[in-house]
Amino acid sequence: MQKDTVVILDFGSQYNQLIARRVRECRVYSVLMPYNIPIEKIKSYNPKAIILTGGPASVMKKGSPKADPRIFKLGVPILGICYGMQFTAYALGGKVGKSKKREYGYTELVLNKREKFFTGFQKKEKVWMSHGDKVQEKPKGFIVLAHTKNSHIASMADPIRKIYGVQFHPEVIHTPKGMQVFKNFLYDIAGLKPTWTMSSFIKNSIEEIKQKVGNERVILGLSGGVDSSVAAILLHKAIGSKLHCIFVDNGLLRKYEREYVENTFKKHFHVNLHVAKSEKRFLKKLKGVIDPERKRKIIGNEFIRVFEEESKKLSDVKFLGQGTLYPDVIESVSAKGGPSSTIKTHHNVGGLPEKMNLKLIEPLRDLFKDEVRLLGKELKLPDHMVYRQPFPGPGLAVRIIGDITKERLEILRNADLIVQEEMEKYVEYKNIWQSFAVLLPVKSVGVMGDERTYENVAALRIVTSQDAMTADWAKVPYDILGRISNRIINEVKGVNRVTYDISSKPPATIEWE
Repeated sequence: MQKDTVVILDFGSQYNQLIARRVRECRVYSVLMPYNIPIEKIKSYNPKAIILTGGPASVMKKGSPKADPRIFKLGVPILGICYGMQFTAYALGGKVGKSKKREYGYTELVLNKREKFFTGFQKKEKVWMSHGDKVQEKPKGFIVLAHTKNSHIASMADPIRKIYGVQFHPEVIHTPKGMQVFKNFLYDIAGLKPTWTMSSFIKNSIEEIKQKVGNERVILGLSGGVDSSVAAILLHKAIGSKLHCIFVDNGLLRKYEREYVENTFKKHFHVNLHVAKSEKRFLKKLKGVIDPERKRKIIGNEFIRVFEEESKKLSDVKFLGQGTLYPDVIESVSAKGGPSSTIKTHHNVGGLPEKMNLKLIEPLRDLFKDEVRLLGKELKLPDHMVYRQPFPGPGLAVRIIGDITKERLEILRNADLIVQEEMEKYVEYKNIWQSFAVLLPVKSVGVMGDERTYENVAALRIVTSQDAMTADWAKVPYDILGRISNRIINEVKGVNRVTYDISSKPPATIEWE
């Protein structure tokens, strides 16, 4: 079934993925593409609407990003945001120039006309601006819909051709009625219906997976994290016993992690699960390694070797499943020289496709993280798995500063379990990005039962974040911090002091290594 699609052309906006997510939140499917994508490629999506993002460039400068102007002749509704509106004006014969005063932050938008594009808006509304240029003269056929103190054309439209523009950013939370702009454009102007739901996604995905896989077998590296878990259940729903999941127990996992994964996937969902118990070989490779980058490389390389060994036990496998998400796809396929150039390639199973000569199958490649969680709920995955916090690929190895030994891993595992147990009782737990313990390479003097102790120090790291790019330390109530500290010191043999990390990112990182 062909889904209605909105094509979003990216001119380099820092909010490009946010625009795509806002459209998805309106239950309309969207794809994000570089601004210079060939028009034939745009046509191949049979778009029902096009959105032009903002960007840092000046449209008047030579070499600034410019889309193929033929998009305005495709006969589909178009919405230009910030730079996108300026490009619209420039391409259609209007005039763009430098503003005498730049507009950054909150601005009062004043409506000139009552038009359905601004349904639900008062005469004056707060919006968020971020621009130095502005549209000075509207193109022929356009009307001015709204203005601000510094921009006499803050929104414009050609209602006949259904081409609209806004100078402000409706995608950010700082524009209170921003979502209303998207709803008005998508529903009232473009005539789209809110049919992009997780139930429809499951139905369509199952059909596509069955068609692609046929009678072949698929292997998938299952980590127990949200992405690989949801991908596994979706694939299992489509192809059943033809899916084989490989779980590598490297000895660097949280307490009871292997047992939890086995119980969830093997016993509850009846998935073919192959567990590689590899603790000894990983710890042998990591013995004496202090440098965090060396730790990561050793763990990544060893994972690939173990995965390959386990895969060879399964004959005639043709597909490798991965939990690749849409942000990974965006970063990987950005056009060369585009505003969002390639940052990384798929990283879910570190280079396995090239080494193993398998065809990739990525059932989540159209989804953002929040959509994956919604999908997990729809697939009846337990909340503990759907809403679990991110866990680093190298596991506890990057939360033990210094040498990694079985003894130090056990100390950290026990401390980490207490952090998780107590934080899950916290009413704001779902607003916490990550909460964990770190084992430091120092010892301190303490007193237990009138006796002097000289034992390890554990640090608590609890942060809030939207995307892990920036993070702030969480202002967790003292009684919760006190309870965690008290339990760790009393219950974890080998720890006699607990500290709380109050560093933000930047300058610190979320993980310690």
